[in-house]
Amino acid sequence: MKTVRPPESRPGGVPRIEGGRLTLALALVAVIGGRALAEGDGPGTIVLFDGKSLAGWERTDFANAGEVKVEEGRIVMAEGRPMTGITTTRKDLPRTDYELSYEAMRLEGSDFFAAATFRVGDSYLTLVNGGWGGNVTGLSSLDGMDASENETGQFVKYENRKWYRFRIRVTADVIRCEVDGKPVVTLEHRDHKLGTRIETRANQPLGFANYDCSSAIRDIAIRPLTPSEVEATNKSLK
Repeated sequence: MKTVRPPESRPGGVPRIEGGRLTLALALVAVIGGRALAEGDGPGTIVLFDGKSLAGWERTDFANAGEVKVEEGRIVMAEGRPMTGITTTRKDLPRTDYELSYEAMRLEGSDFFAAATFRVGDSYLTLVNGGWGGNVTGLSSLDGMDASENETGQFVKYENRKWYRFRIRVTADVIRCEVDGKPVVTLEHRDHKLGTRIETRANQPLGFANYDCSSAIRDIAIRPLTPSEVEATNKSLK
């Protein structure tokens, strides 16, 4: 994905922008990746999907994967046999003290529709949303156990053709995941062995996958947490 930098930081010196033109220029700079920065995005937010192309992404190399395309401002992943996915091509994403946010929808089918694989320091995990026939949301894997077997597994009911908002916060101590603003996972991860299932390792360092279904994803962004957010996330276990 092409980084959008303020005019003053571009090669060639400071542009001659005055008055209302400066306001307009700054407003344009704030539109990163095809959508305006939303309230709460905060400084340093990287919008990972521009709403128009797969810039910064590639189709994940799953066997018998379905088609991936951009349609109506969303990434649409057709049903694979059994999986379809996308993986970032960026090399500048954070390892800890960050928040990943995205919206996802299952179009047809009944299993996970936007399982997010993400970095936790030098390790990786996958937030499975609606796996095992649509019944389980949780982290895979902890100490070699899937979300259906470990302490993070929760029942969350998802309806087809309905958007859901996901947020994943990662600190050096805690992983906190929300669906539509409601916490579903809060885990102190230091004493666990973290790792993805072999099926989703192709999504590392950051990617999404569906299983036996078709799905759509939009509004993908990642941002650094502020010190107060890190503290609040770490205290959320108490």
